[in-house]
Amino acid sequence: MAAATFDDRDGTIWMDGRLVPWRDAQVHVLTHAMHYASAVFEGQRAYNGTVYALSEHSDRLLRSAELLGFTIPWTRDQIDAACRETLAASGMQDAYMRPIAWRGSEQMGVSAPNSRIHLAIACWDWGAYFGEEALAKGLRLEIARWRRPAPYTAPTASKAAGLYMICTLAKHQAHDHGYDDALMLDWRGQVAEATGANVFFVANGTIHTPTPDCFLDGITRRSVIRLAEARGIPVVERAIWPEELEHFEQCFLTGSAAEVTPVGSIGPWSFAVGSLTRQLMADYASLVRGGISNH
Repeated sequence: MAAATFDDRDGTIWMDGRLVPWRDAQVHVLTHAMHYASAVFEGQRAYNGTVYALSEHSDRLLRSAELLGFTIPWTRDQIDAACRETLAASGMQDAYMRPIAWRGSEQMGVSAPNSRIHLAIACWDWGAYFGEEALAKGLRLEIARWRRPAPYTAPTASKAAGLYMICTLAKHQAHDHGYDDALMLDWRGQVAEATGANVFFVANGTIHTPTPDCFLDGITRRSVIRLAEARGIPVVERAIWPEELEHFEQCFLTGSAAEVTPVGSIGPWSFAVGSLTRQLMADYASLVRGGISNH
């Protein structure tokens, strides 16, 4: 039996201030966001009925919109409350949640300063982002041919829909070549991130991760850095070049969807799914379910 498409499901979606039947949460084909990518979004998870780092996600959604030149007409507290209402209405305790804000259909053309700003929030059941097997064996990544843009060419600090176009292209190509995902370099040729997750490497008991100067400094990324530091594990944020990958022993990805997922190989380089990676996977799972503090 085919899985339900995302437009044809039971349930409700919070849209512009109220819960509406899932199938009725629609926008017009001439919505500005559809033509010019004037949309920002969040990806967050609920565990045991609580959305992890909810206010951090809502704050980032508001900042992302400002970077795209529009203001979301709801406050952080109102967005938080709407997320909780959406989750409660779903009846789920564990869920993935997607708030999205966008320019509407009042104007068409590159410039649309008078378009109405909309906000919708949906949630659904979504298990391990890369599948359970990846958690045991580690992902296989290809080096993407698309690169993260320079911050002077795009609003790279925003979680903007348009910035994910090259991620889709890179991931499709990786799948076509038999890989799970792709590692993206930046415009300088330095290691940046995967298509939807930040990347970490381990060598001699120290964690190394790229400086997020042209891609998102992920909320999960920051949580994992704090978890590592709480265990006394050094974390170095720095420029990382592809030729350094042969010297790293372990590698893992982090993200709200990906959580903490080990990487087994990137192109010709192989990594062990080692004890440090396993420890951070366990620590993060405990953190988001209220087992340990992250302060």
